[in-house]
Amino acid sequence: MESTTLIIGASGQIGIELTMALRQQHGAQAIIASDIRPTTDTELLLGPYEVLDVLDKEALKTCIEKHNVREVYLLAALLSATAEKNPEFAWKLNMDGLFNVLELAREGKLDKIFWPSSIAVFGPTTPKEATPQHTVMEPTTVYGISKLAGERWCAYYHQRYGVDVRSIRYPGLIGYRSEPGGGTTDYAVDIFHKAIETGKYSCFLRADTRLPMMMMEDAIRATISIMQAPADSIKERGGYNIAGCSFTPEELAAHIQVEIPEFEITYQPDFRQAIADSWPSSIDDTYAARDWGWKSKYDTALLSVTMLREIHKKKAHPTVTHH
Repeated sequence: MESTTLIIGASGQIGIELTMALRQQHGAQAIIASDIRPTTDTELLLGPYEVLDVLDKEALKTCIEKHNVREVYLLAALLSATAEKNPEFAWKLNMDGLFNVLELAREGKLDKIFWPSSIAVFGPTTPKEATPQHTVMEPTTVYGISKLAGERWCAYYHQRYGVDVRSIRYPGLIGYRSEPGGGTTDYAVDIFHKAIETGKYSCFLRADTRLPMMMMEDAIRATISIMQAPADSIKERGGYNIAGCSFTPEELAAHIQVEIPEFEITYQPDFRQAIADSWPSSIDDTYAARDWGWKSKYDTALLSVTMLREIHKKKAHPTVTHH
């Protein structure tokens, strides 16, 4: 039986696109998509799909054995803004899910794991400009605390048991494939939808809030390329900084106005402003470039044009599935 790859949390913002990209590379049958509830997503159903709770270690083990899984992408997590509303469950999901997968790798059931970290590991005391790979990390959010702890556990399992686990600190991710998922940077997805639908957007962050962002296509490319890199080139076993482009809501709105001149933006900062204020405004990713050849393709202008074009297309043909 051929070995397969399991994606846990495949229904999420990253999961759907990663599933599609990996199936394109390896064939639909080689990539098992899974999430906690059944899916109606036509993309995910083009190959094997399992209903799976990452907190149920026995069910996880059964699934891995059934499909001869050797690689896992563990994407199931509660994001920043959502996690603040339910800290205890966020910690449980984000930590115990990771432990279950790390333990199965330690027991020899898996060869390789991808686990996403985030710029949420940084905090108000971290240098904001060109945040270095190694720096002060004092996160102030539940999500950030769980990601920082997760990074240390990944590094520990690699050092202590030789587990091949790889990780990227994602900036804010911007894609047109799925709806915003409860993150603090999700304004930068929602703004494009609202620009097309109503020509107006009320932003929950201040006009001048500069945050590191990345086009989903770049993020997927980074994820696959770190997993395909030779094990000895991966020097950072906690999480790699990767950078796309940094912008403020005001700058993003200006790019949208180039395409939609009548677009209007207003600002009503809410509790997410404090989360955003604790994060970096730009990221230094020289370690990722040096170790496994990372380089982003999208700047703010290209990102804006692409998002508007693709959301337009999607709204014009809502039932079309892309193969």
